[in-house]
Amino acid sequence: MSEELKKQTILIISDDISSIRILVPALVFDYNVNSAFDVRRGIDLAIEKHPDLILLDTVMPEMSGYRVCERLKSDERTMDISVIFMASRDELRGYEAGGVDYIIKPLNPVITKRRIKTYLELKKQTDFLRWMLRERPREMQEMEKEYTKP
Repeated sequence: MSEELKKQTILIISDDISSIRILVPALVFDYNVNSAFDVRRGIDLAIEKHPDLILLDTVMPEMSGYRVCERLKSDERTMDISVIFMASRDELRGYEAGGVDYIIKPLNPVITKRRIKTYLELKKQTDFLRWMLRERPREMQEMEKEYTKP
């Protein structure tokens, strides 16, 4: 499947069943959606699937979402994944932990989808720019070799 047609992937990490019940049906037609009800599984999925975006609950029994985000941001395998926090308070703490946005509970699926779409569009553009910076110099070198052949 071509890269343009490939669905982007979202990982939801939350022990709040109601959040997952709201989000999965709202997102599943437009994105590949994975979910984890516990922190350890969420971190494993982030490493394994390398999603385009993570929706992360802040309050969970094993470890706060803020600590999870800090852990993801300190790991080379997951540091470039954008994280949007889902919580009812303490927005500043989310940004300080490395999150890019904050969705206030109770979740509104329409607003959540629009925010997700914005960040995933930014990711597409960033990925394209990274590709251009990586590939274009190679192409230019190959063209130069072709034109300078005796």
